[in-house]
Amino acid sequence: MSGKNSALSVVVAGGGTAGHIEPALAVADAVKALAPDTVITALGTARGLETTLVPARGYTLELIPPVPLPRKPTMDLVKLPMRIRASVRKTREVLDSVDADVIVGFGGYVALPAYLAARGGLLRRRRNIPIVIHEANASAGIANKIGARLATRVLAAVPGSGVKNRGADDADIVGIPVRASIANFDRAGLRSQAREYFGLPQDGPVLLVFGGSQGAASLNDAVSGAAQALADAGISVLHAHGPKNSLVVTQHSASAPYVAVPYLSRMDLAYAAADAAICRSGAMTVAEVSAVGLPAVYVPLPHGNGEQELNAKPVVAAGGAVIVSDAELTPAFVAATVVPLLVDATRLQEMSDGASGLGHRTAATEIARIVLETAERHNTAVSNNIRGNR
Repeated sequence: MSGKNSALSVVVAGGGTAGHIEPALAVADAVKALAPDTVITALGTARGLETTLVPARGYTLELIPPVPLPRKPTMDLVKLPMRIRASVRKTREVLDSVDADVIVGFGGYVALPAYLAARGGLLRRRRNIPIVIHEANASAGIANKIGARLATRVLAAVPGSGVKNRGADDADIVGIPVRASIANFDRAGLRSQAREYFGLPQDGPVLLVFGGSQGAASLNDAVSGAAQALADAGISVLHAHGPKNSLVVTQHSASAPYVAVPYLSRMDLAYAAADAAICRSGAMTVAEVSAVGLPAVYVPLPHGNGEQELNAKPVVAAGGAVIVSDAELTPAFVAATVVPLLVDATRLQEMSDGASGLGHRTAATEIARIVLETAERHNTAVSNNIRGNR
């Protein structure tokens, strides 16, 4: 290893949102499972969810200045070069301090400084560090589009994401990495425990509702507005409304309760308790919901570049989900469409089978192997070059 006697040092860059952080941590876990001596360092910013999620998983978090990439010509665009330079400088300091052997980037405003610091960019390094990029979305973001031009390997969840390996037509398609507790998930086996944990009845259908870490007002309004129709059909609800939102629902049925919570810290048990879900369709959400075989009603975010709808379409095509627009998600839709779905056991099983077929249960391990091989191959090449110059 290029003169190093220590274990491999892997830096993961995927801060900001859970959609970037969770796949990064899933790969970190898989790397440690394959090579326990590996040193893992996560890059993040002080304002991202990584400040909570990364330490909770036992990894070192190094903070760098964020580099938000504006989509429109504003003053932020004018300030961008200066911000990038400051963030790249700090990132280079981190990479040197941990003697990084490889960087694994998952997009977002933490990843771009890492890519530039590793391969030169605005500040030349004494050595290059190989980069492995993973694109989870069906339509790649700016950071990964730039990073793919510098990367040693480019991986993606689905074909045609907009990033590719140099000299190739596309990235290597590996799916989306999910954490081990999801990859090895037994939804039926955990059902009884999960329902007891949330205070839900052991019998009868359960609808899971969540809108991401902060919740979603449109999901909250639509499902809570259909509480009576759900209760009348004997459908219990587990609803994560978001820590900044409030949700007051009259208890319509003791046998089919409506359990509203600010946040779900045990998503594994939430998946196990449910028979179907109403949720957004971020790449990580779609990956986890599919991996556990949970039928879903996906409600893509109504803004952005449309990637959330693209994320959900393969599951819909496989029969594992349906898509409804944010504007069309109303209490009437829930009563007319979701209620009949939850009481149709045959259709739920068919949708579960369709979703399960698209789950990426081995992606984290596959990516981890690629990361370790990339680092070892690079270090061997550097060592051979050093010996050849003696």
